[in-house]
Amino acid sequence: MAEQAPPEVYIVGPTAVGKTGLAVALGERFGGEIINADSRQVYRYMDIGTAKPAASELARAQHHLVDILDPDQDFGLGCFLRLARERVTECRKSGLWPLVAGGTGQYIWALAEGWQVPRVPPNPEFRAAKEREAAELGPEALYEELRRSDPERAAQLDSRNVRRVIRALEIARTGPRETPQRSRPQGGCNRALIIGLTMDRRELYDRIDQRVDRMMEAGFLAEVEQLADRGYEMGTGPLASPGYRELGQHLAGEMSLEEAVQRTKYQTHRLARRQYAWFKPADPRIKWLDAASPGLESQASALLQSAFPHTSLC
Repeated sequence: MAEQAPPEVYIVGPTAVGKTGLAVALGERFGGEIINADSRQVYRYMDIGTAKPAASELARAQHHLVDILDPDQDFGLGCFLRLARERVTECRKSGLWPLVAGGTGQYIWALAEGWQVPRVPPNPEFRAAKEREAAELGPEALYEELRRSDPERAAQLDSRNVRRVIRALEIARTGPRETPQRSRPQGGCNRALIIGLTMDRRELYDRIDQRVDRMMEAGFLAEVEQLADRGYEMGTGPLASPGYRELGQHLAGEMSLEEAVQRTKYQTHRLARRQYAWFKPADPRIKWLDAASPGLESQASALLQSAFPHTSLC
């Protein structure tokens, strides 16, 4: 049988489980390029707190969609799909494997399933009104409204991410949410392998806590200070991510550093639980591997080779 162009390989799972390391190893082994599917790693100046690939990892495998925007610029699903699809096409033309790695579930499934982005134009008046409501009543009021109108979408969002909650409300008010439609033909190169990394939940939380401690040692607080010096407001947009909000509150004198670090760990635990809402352990589309296994890379390599026996492997 003739060789087929490289299909997409997705490496998914909760934060801190080791997705980047595996993606880099597979990229080296099979001749692939990594397409970032983390909604925070697209932003410049947010290096430590988003656990961006280290310089050594960037040198070992080509990465795309990393450091492409400033923290006050918008980047949503539509932008991701356009850029990611371009990179997938370019990889295939070059005979390289597109390795899509990240924990933003909406991005992963939208690309893997060929979603069409809902055509709901921004409504500045609605957004301004909801922002005032959030300032007056608190973010939880908006989140509760979303839970009533679209509980499935609410379960996938951080209640503190006001901008994304408002966008979800903006879409929900237009009517029932449509089932995403595939936007590309089936068969041929549109096959995909989805590898999920997981581990015991308590072990994952311990790994998260240790990573937060390493982030602090690497200068996370200084990174937040530098972002504030550039004029960015902690707790807004992408800077509502775990750690940026809490360390910003510490710098504002609202809590001790110890409390900020502990809250960062707790919020990252919450993030991991939300990611499992996207990547369900019982989902038959995902080939789950134990991230704590010493033979992880070999197991993942075997999955690629068995799933695509007639595809050229470098």
